[in-house]
Amino acid sequence: MASGDAAKRADLLAALHTAGREQSNAAVMFHTALSARMELSMTEEKTLDLLERLGPCTAGEIAERTGLAPASVSGLIDRLERKGFARRVRDTVDRRRVLVEIDHDLGARMAPLFENFVRGLNELYADYSVEQLGVILDFLRRSAAMQQEATALLTAETT
Repeated sequence: MASGDAAKRADLLAALHTAGREQSNAAVMFHTALSARMELSMTEEKTLDLLERLGPCTAGEIAERTGLAPASVSGLIDRLERKGFARRVRDTVDRRRVLVEIDHDLGARMAPLFENFVRGLNELYADYSVEQLGVILDFLRRSAAMQQEATALLTAETT
């Protein structure tokens, strides 16, 4: 690699690190504001997002996906039930299992809060080719997996 290319790569990598931190901060601040609007903690809001994407889960599955301790998950589910966002239901296949599912009207309650952001993302996506969108999607999936692994390591170190 030529020295000019190496310098350009180093500059791009530094800019990517900075942009990644800015993206992370923006996401945290957005979800903090969203959670406050819904009178939820950020953990409650992100757990609802998890349930919305994956469907009903057991408390153990929620603990595994979030990295929270099982006792913390029980309290989390209790709070979501009290606030009317989720409920515990018996698994129809295995009646011994208890699943947590979101309130079916949750999407309708939350959708207006996302409208501007989703509209902006759709406008942004229009600026990219199919190939570029594929690269962006690959990056987002791989970086999310890396962040989940880093979270698991941090969680394991504190227990």
